[in-house]
Amino acid sequence: MADRDRPQIYLVTPPAFDPADFAPRLARVLDGAAIACLRLALATRDADRVARAADTLREIAHARDVPIVIESHVALVARHGLDGVHLPDGARGVRAARAALGGEAIVGAFARASRHEGITAGEAGADYVAFGPVGDSGLGEATRAPRDLFLWWSEMIELPVVAEGAFDAALVAELAPVADFFAFGEEIWRGDDPVAALRSLTAALD
Repeated sequence: MADRDRPQIYLVTPPAFDPADFAPRLARVLDGAAIACLRLALATRDADRVARAADTLREIAHARDVPIVIESHVALVARHGLDGVHLPDGARGVRAARAALGGEAIVGAFARASRHEGITAGEAGADYVAFGPVGDSGLGEATRAPRDLFLWWSEMIELPVVAEGAFDAALVAELAPVADFFAFGEEIWRGDDPVAALRSLTAALD
């Protein structure tokens, strides 16, 4: 796998933020690094808050030619001019999302650490499959997605694979030969300087 392309960066928003406060932080990251995709991943069920965030982040992302997907809310994709959806519950809903959004939209699925779930999602029409967490999330119940899973996937499956969850620099270096994308979220947002945090995480790729 030495000839595998350099993994791309897939940025994930914090689960809670004020769009006005978050917008300049996001802009700095998008201006400071090559970002392949942005995921709006608000945990709230407040439709108005999600809609406002979607509109704010879409403008920032599209101004920089970065596609933006939203977690779970398939119905908001077309309504807010987004590029697709990320489904956190594996293969469930992939086929319906593809039918609703059409062939041009991005449909991604999070398969936790399940090879079977990932394959099923791909067969249902997903554009990528994400596995994670790759590190210790501190949640206790989460089964880590091991390097062997990414290695097998990269050798056997053509569908792009995303690694995510509780990264540190050592894990980035370890998974670089076997992942197509690294999804970074709280790893960079929890500090004061997300650009510096991202550069520290990805230094091994350079």
